[in-house]
Amino acid sequence: MNSGPESGLQAVFIANRQKLLRFLMAHGAGDAAEDLLQELWIRISAATAGPVAQPLSYLYRVTNNLMLDRYRSTQQATRRDANWIAAQTSHPEISDAPSGERALIAREQLRLVEQALDALGPRAATAFRRHRLDGVPQKVIARELNVSLSTVEADLRKAYRAMIELRRMLDEA
Repeated sequence: MNSGPESGLQAVFIANRQKLLRFLMAHGAGDAAEDLLQELWIRISAATAGPVAQPLSYLYRVTNNLMLDRYRSTQQATRRDANWIAAQTSHPEISDAPSGERALIAREQLRLVEQALDALGPRAATAFRRHRLDGVPQKVIARELNVSLSTVEADLRKAYRAMIELRRMLDEA
């Protein structure tokens, strides 16, 4: 394995690495500057071209071209991603509404929930609806129904048990 440069371009690169790095930084390469220098090294190491009349100018030109390629690639990827996201989120021909089948299933499940609540009695059903759907605190429900707080809690426990049992039944079906 050779420890020294194999070509004149590699020697010029090694001697001017810091200048090339500053060039990249000054032209907006940012965090990619080191990566671009590595890519430049790989290219000149793999090159089988003959002698170059002005090797430093040649390296600056290749460095600039690498930076432009990276910029174009990034821009293209950004556009591609934006187009993909737009295509996934906006289909005018596809409705956001649930399918007819899903709507029918949801109506049937709602009917079963209402039946289960009604089977508990009006007070428990009202307590559940006011607390879970309307977001009313249990103390307020107790005042509205003219019952104790512990009665409202007991009614809610009955309603929760009924909903859990209904969910189990629907999951098994």
